[in-house]
Amino acid sequence: MTVTAQHRYAEVNGVRLHIAEQGEGPLVLLLHGFPESWYSWRHQFGPLAAAGYRVVAPDQRGYARSEQPGDADAYSLLHLAGDVISLIHALGEEQAVVVGHDWGAPVAWVTAMLRPDVVRAVAGLSVPPVLPAGMAPPEAARQHYGDGFYQIYFQQPGVADAELGRDPASTFRRILSSGSGDRPGDTTPRPWVVPDGMTLIDSVPEPERLPAWLTPEDIDAFAQDYAGHGERAFTGPLNWYRNIRRNNELLTAFKGRGIDQPALYVAGDRDMVMSLRGIDELLASLKTVAPKLHRSIVLPGCGHWTQQERPAEVNAALLDFLGHLPDPSPARR
Repeated sequence: MTVTAQHRYAEVNGVRLHIAEQGEGPLVLLLHGFPESWYSWRHQFGPLAAAGYRVVAPDQRGYARSEQPGDADAYSLLHLAGDVISLIHALGEEQAVVVGHDWGAPVAWVTAMLRPDVVRAVAGLSVPPVLPAGMAPPEAARQHYGDGFYQIYFQQPGVADAELGRDPASTFRRILSSGSGDRPGDTTPRPWVVPDGMTLIDSVPEPERLPAWLTPEDIDAFAQDYAGHGERAFTGPLNWYRNIRRNNELLTAFKGRGIDQPALYVAGDRDMVMSLRGIDELLASLKTVAPKLHRSIVLPGCGHWTQQERPAEVNAALLDFLGHLPDPSPARR
């Protein structure tokens, strides 16, 4: 798919981030998840820009064309929230609406929790707010799902890195297809658990054909975005997972904080996240955590890759949400 966004780099919070941007107007910042890039928002640029918004999607810290700090400790949620705030200011803005998918959602929720003066509204796709630290610590995940749970598997330095980086195009075909709502066979969502004796990459086989929403050109675009980091292409993204325990430690002081701003949640009913322990309670508590929740939308038949699988529905939900927001502050940096 051809995207007419402009590309450049911005120095923010000590790292060099690649960003794609299109349009003029109030700033809407789009944060991708694992293992993606700015390109996961390819269907959102045109409609949001045409509606009068300035749309910016970075490759987040460690991902794709952006800089990859070498220290694993440099990927905590405090670093990632700092990147968001610094990027908003580097773009000459005082405020933004922040939208996140997958890992981008915890970054969006936590940044909104920490800086309601800068994040004027927030939307999360797939992952609901798990405050204050984004997600449960690895000990809880291991207790519920065992050592094969993907978040536990990712903790081993160098292991998943090598498997995912061996053939990035194959990695994207496997992971994107396996998480799709229209994957062949049983579409009941289940946690991603690597069976004993199997490697991570073998637990998600090569698809016989790509899902209808994904093209070979899309796979090439993702793979090319990751080409610059060579064998370490996925080390930066995996280091996000290696900070889950630290996030819970670092953000303990914010326990009990919620989301003060207008909020939106969108997910698919075939999303793996919907199978995780406690998700029903999290969804039931959305209005408590985010009292100004505009809507909570569950898309039938949609898998994990919300804005890619169902761009028309996601765009309509985002535009409806944005249209109900108060006018932004006229202040600019």
